[in-house]
Amino acid sequence: MFVLNFYSPVFIDQLKRGRKTATIRLGDKSTKYRKGQVVLVTVGYQHSPRERIFEAVIDAVTVKRVRELSPRDIEHDNPEFRRLDETVHFLEQIYGRPLDHEELVTVVRFSAITDRPTEMSQRMRPGPAQN
Repeated sequence: MFVLNFYSPVFIDQLKRGRKTATIRLGDKSTKYRKGQVVLVTVGYQHSPRERIFEAVIDAVTVKRVRELSPRDIEHDNPEFRRLDETVHFLEQIYGRPLDHEELVTVVRFSAITDRPTEMSQRMRPGPAQN
């Protein structure tokens, strides 16, 4: 199973509340992550214990240039951000170097897999037999 790991513990609450539903990764990651793939979402630093948050299914993997990131991409990655410059600054901090707006990034959209029944699954259950 592949892991989709986040370094900052700030994301734990956003992930658990369903506010963070995407990640923007530097470079073309389309061979690593594919639509329909199940991944384990974790939070923690490399070579350290990581917290298991949930399993998720990859909904979409889109490779684009930094300058092509949409407001929707930005908001799904970090619900606190609205502008490209905020996201670029954040990515520069994560990757420890300046980013060029022509560089490729991969937007990975995902949905949590939950054990609790949703309203949709409740409605899909057969009701009592009618005579």
